[in-house]
Amino acid sequence: MLVLLAAAGLSGCAETTLVNHTAKSVFRGEAPQPAGKGGIYKVGNPYQINGVWYYPKEDATYNETGIGSWYGDQFHGKTTANGESFDMNEVTAAHPTLPLPSMVRVTNLENGRSILVRVNDRGPYVNGRIIDLSRRAAQLLGYDRQGTAKVRVQYVGPAPLEDGETGLAAANGPEHENPAAAPRAVVSAEALPPPPGVKGRSAEVARPATPPPSAMQILSAQNQNKVASADPAAAPAADLANQKVDLGPARGGQIFVQVGAFSQYENAHKLAARLSMIGPVGVSSTFVNNQEFFRVRLGPYTQVPGADQALQQAINSGHTDARIVVE
Repeated sequence: MLVLLAAAGLSGCAETTLVNHTAKSVFRGEAPQPAGKGGIYKVGNPYQINGVWYYPKEDATYNETGIGSWYGDQFHGKTTANGESFDMNEVTAAHPTLPLPSMVRVTNLENGRSILVRVNDRGPYVNGRIIDLSRRAAQLLGYDRQGTAKVRVQYVGPAPLEDGETGLAAANGPEHENPAAAPRAVVSAEALPPPPGVKGRSAEVARPATPPPSAMQILSAQNQNKVASADPAAAPAADLANQKVDLGPARGGQIFVQVGAFSQYENAHKLAARLSMIGPVGVSSTFVNNQEFFRVRLGPYTQVPGADQALQQAINSGHTDARIVVE
C-alpha cells in the first residue's frame, strides 16, 4: 500500500513518461500517418486509449482549465498524429480531441504567462491532463522544471500546415468534408475570466476591437516564440516580450476533482455522501444556459499529486467521468 501511495504522488514528466508516452506510441501504431513536411489536416474518428474513449471534433468554443504537462526527448524527430515531425524546440502541443493542426492560447494560471501554441499531435492520455506541450512551449510558460502547471487552453482557430497551406484548404476534396470556418480571436492574458465550472462552457471572454488575424499571421506570431536556449524563468521582461509571451496577473487557483453535476440537489447530496470516504467533498451551484446544476467536487487541493490521487480513487469507485478542474 505504501508503494502504491508513493507511486500516486509522482507528477509531471515522470508520470507522462510512464503512461502518456506509451499511449501515444499505441495510438500512432493503430493509426499511422504519412510523414512529410506539410502533414495533413484531420479531425479524426473516435478512438480508445487505456479504456477511455476520446471524441475528436471541431469546437470553436473550446475553453478549458486543468493541468498541463509536457513531452520532449522521447518523441523528438518522430512523426506526429497528423504526419508532421515533432520538434521539442518548436512551440507545439498535443491535444486529445481538437482538430490537427489548430492554434490555441495556453495560459499558465500560476504565473500569468500566455502564448500561442500550434497543436499537431494527440495526447495527453494521463487522467487529469488537458494538454501536453513541447519542451520549448513549457519553457516559455515557465513550468518545464516542475513538470506540470495549472493552465487554461483556449481554441483560436485552424492553423496552416507546415507547407504554408491552411488546414481547411488542404482538407477540401472528394474524400473530405469541408468543415465550417471557426471564428478566431486573440485573447489577452490580462482579460482572462474566471475558469468555467462546467466542462465545455465558459464565461464571456473579452475580445479586441481590431480584426482577427489571419491564419498565416497567427503562425508567424507563433514562430517568433522560438529562441535558441534562453531560460524564460530567468529572462527579463523585455526578453519575454520579444518571445511573444504575454504577461498577465497570476491567477493561481485551487484544484478540484469534479465527479458529477446534477439538476437535482438531492442526487448531488447523495453522491457527495458516498465520496466523503475519499476526502473533503462539497456541492456547489452553477448555471448553464439558465439552468441550475449542482456540482459534486472533491477538494480543494493546492498540489497536483493530491488531486491526481483523489481523481484515481474516484475513477476506481466507478466514476469514470471524473475530471480535474482549476478555479
